[in-house]
Amino acid sequence: MFSRNKIFSKKKFSFIVIFLGLIFFLSFNRFLRPVENFFWNIALPFQKIFYISGQKIEGEVSFLKSISQLKIENEKLLKENQALSVQNSFLLDQKKENDLLRQQLDLAPRKEYHLEAGFVIGKDPRGLENWIMIDKGEKNGIEKGMPVIVSDGILIGTVKDVYKNSSSVLLLSDAGSLINVKNIQTKAKGILKGEYNLGIIMDLVDHAEVLNVGDEVVTSGLGESIPRGLLVGKIQEVYETSDRLFWQAVIIPQIKYSQLEVVFVIKNK
Repeated sequence: MFSRNKIFSKKKFSFIVIFLGLIFFLSFNRFLRPVENFFWNIALPFQKIFYISGQKIEGEVSFLKSISQLKIENEKLLKENQALSVQNSFLLDQKKENDLLRQQLDLAPRKEYHLEAGFVIGKDPRGLENWIMIDKGEKNGIEKGMPVIVSDGILIGTVKDVYKNSSSVLLLSDAGSLINVKNIQTKAKGILKGEYNLGIIMDLVDHAEVLNVGDEVVTSGLGESIPRGLLVGKIQEVYETSDRLFWQAVIIPQIKYSQLEVVFVIKNK
């Protein structure tokens, strides 16, 4: 009986302790709630500021990222546009060259000669019109001394030096150029030479021959690989040599050497 009462007393005590603890806990929470509310009321404005500032900073960062991305995309588009512009310019230049070459080929004396067309890729840097460089060379069958003409069969010079993919052409205006020529109208013969970059002279014309201003001068085809009948130019002025043994004539070329773009090398007669 005593044991049973003792067990009952322990259970009773435990229940009382748990009940009092629960009351204390609930009472303590109710006590802290005002303190908690006080601190939350103080922190609330700062929390709003921090939240709004965070949102603003996040927006600015996103905006800066957008600007950076746009800059990258614009640079990419600019490079693509530049590449397209270069490509278009190249294609237009190629079309221009093809059209020019086709036009010149239509006028060139292809039936009479075996011609090799070439583009002028360089000129005398001193502006003296002594030579030009063309884009045809050994691999195209070009040889030293071959005559060079333009589309209408007008002689402009001869091949001087030959390289693998290019050649230099000595123009008639160079002092080292010597060509046998004749007057179409009077049949007078002479030597065509450059006069120290001052023009083209028909020299050593026998005093018994006749030269007239306006007469046309062509190659005579004597003693060289240059075929006869290639037009050189017209006589502008006639005068005697100082010893009065020969006539000399100033020849005006039929084409301006400074405007040469396409030329033709005669590879055979």
